[in-house]
Amino acid sequence: MERYFKRKTQPEILEPSPKSPKNNESSSKQTCVDSMEINSETLQYDPGLRRPILSYHPNVRDQVRRAYLQNKPCQPKTHAFPYTNFGTKPRRFNPAWFTQFPNWLEYSTSHDAAYCLCCYLFKPDIGDQSGGGDTFVGVGFKNWKCKKKLEIHVGGPHSSHNNAWRNCEALLNQKQHIETVISKQTDQDRIDYRTRLGASVGVSRILLQQGLPFRGHDESENSLNQGKFLEILRWLHHYNEGIKAVTLENAPENLKLTSPDIQKDISSAISYEIINAITSDINDSLFSILVDESRDKSSKEQMAIVLCFVDKGHVIERFVGIEHVADTKASSLKLAIDDFFSRHGLSISKLCGQGYDGASNMQGEFNGLKALILNENESAFYVHCFAHQLQLALVAVAKKNSEIGDLFTMVSSVVNIMVASSKRRDILREKHAHVILKALENNELSSGQGLNQETTLKRASDTRWSSHYNCLISLAHMFSSTIEVLEIVRKDGTSSEQKFEAKVLLTFIQSFNFIFGLHLMKKVLGITNDLSQALQKKDQDIVNAMNLVNICKGRLQRMRENGWESLFDEVSSFCDKNRIKIPSMDGIFTSGERPNRKAHPITNVHHYRVDLFTDVIDKQLTKLNDRFTEKNTELLLCVACLSPNLKGISDLAQKMVRTKKDHTYPLVYLLLTLALILPVATASVE
Repeated sequence: MERYFKRKTQPEILEPSPKSPKNNESSSKQTCVDSMEINSETLQYDPGLRRPILSYHPNVRDQVRRAYLQNKPCQPKTHAFPYTNFGTKPRRFNPAWFTQFPNWLEYSTSHDAAYCLCCYLFKPDIGDQSGGGDTFVGVGFKNWKCKKKLEIHVGGPHSSHNNAWRNCEALLNQKQHIETVISKQTDQDRIDYRTRLGASVGVSRILLQQGLPFRGHDESENSLNQGKFLEILRWLHHYNEGIKAVTLENAPENLKLTSPDIQKDISSAISYEIINAITSDINDSLFSILVDESRDKSSKEQMAIVLCFVDKGHVIERFVGIEHVADTKASSLKLAIDDFFSRHGLSISKLCGQGYDGASNMQGEFNGLKALILNENESAFYVHCFAHQLQLALVAVAKKNSEIGDLFTMVSSVVNIMVASSKRRDILREKHAHVILKALENNELSSGQGLNQETTLKRASDTRWSSHYNCLISLAHMFSSTIEVLEIVRKDGTSSEQKFEAKVLLTFIQSFNFIFGLHLMKKVLGITNDLSQALQKKDQDIVNAMNLVNICKGRLQRMRENGWESLFDEVSSFCDKNRIKIPSMDGIFTSGERPNRKAHPITNVHHYRVDLFTDVIDKQLTKLNDRFTEKNTELLLCVACLSPNLKGISDLAQKMVRTKKDHTYPLVYLLLTLALILPVATASVE
């Protein structure tokens, strides 16, 4: 049998007193063992001189282990470590290893060898592993030239060393003690669960505030890839003392706080509490509603809702949730709003403002959402989103003027052919970078932080605010580089159709007609772009919005009256720089189309100044006048006279609250409240 199993050494507990009778020897040993208390000062500190841990009686073995763990590993950092020859080079133990492995690495000054404390204490009793079979437990490690052996000893998560280290942690954790577990199991489980639940709620709040996903690409319930959830949980575990000992990662297997269902329940509970807090702030006050609908990634229709109300003179906009709807019909949207109001105790009789975009299902005169709400509450004034109105005005100008419409069509084609290919996009960047460098060398451009950054051509879209303006700006800025890339496509295109398209575009965009339209619309859209940006601010009130509209109209009118010469000079300078022929303004205009025999010939100056410059600005002014003349807006302009020396009506409302004049003049404050909560833009919903 001894060929296959090593004989175990009999444990030496306490030697009996020589004076004790032999027949009482065994009973004396057991009595001493049961009542024995380990004195940490009498334990051998040098790991090379310690007795095997299994030689201690099982009743006191954990006391010995705990004493050694509390004393910390034997690490004589100031010891003069002796050298040992390894070949032709002497080497010794490196004390820096104590810093790298502070929790387990030990050094024996008597044996000049390294040991592992946790493996000594909890090495499994399996054959030779209980004695000196392991270098770090038995004879000790002395191969100083091979530090990698230390890392190999640590091994992976389920290595013998790491299992022993987990046993050491559990032994030091008093909560793991059997008596504590038995006596406090119910209370402690409840405390641990509340700690884990609190951590889950905290992580959920962070993810919801940042708009981050809870889970990763693998949506399985037991997946370790859970988006940012576990990452933030580890961050909380690192910085929060309260959850260091209790985390979701070491939780019981039946705990499902990281499952999608529980995470959705936590999110829903947070959403419900937030909405209740918002509706309690509204109380019985007047409010307005901002609504927009769109499809989510799964092609399901959803409707976003924002409530706007006044609290002590301050305008408060709060996003209150997304409601799923069956379809985009106004009746479905109205049903979803009614359901939302009933769930949160809101009354449609207190609704005094509606703000939507210009879609027919929203602002339809008879069957739109606006009309359905007005049928129940005539005081729910509808205000078409100002920023949408402005965007529609710009798009209308581009479509109604034939030459400007052609301009945007050709600009879109140029952008498509430039941006569609990553190779052409890279060539365009390189060409433009060379142009910028040359201009800097010639002092034609100024350098500085944020200037001359790498860019590319930008697409225009009727549904994206300011996109047309940004598109024209980028094309004018990169015009010469765009011409060079189109020349490359015309010569080396992948197909005859692509080469022909590049040829047509080169001819069109290098004409004076294109350059004039480009700079004209860049000027016009530059004026209205400032208004578009201002109308998208959340704190914009309706009186300030109308003042900004009037300012925009005034700037366009001044450009119509006095801006021709400066625009023509700018166009001429651009043409000279890019070697584009400028026609004589006194010559007869030819469009290249078949001439109309009945039409009277006109000069170039008449065409560009009257048919383009004046016509475009007039159309813009007409559209702005048509879009911004609603009856409720005109009436609210009279409110501006109430605050002649303040920034806006919001300042007047706040001052009335501070001076308690809102109680003295309740009707005036009510008028201000109505003016403040009428929506200007749906920027919050977008």
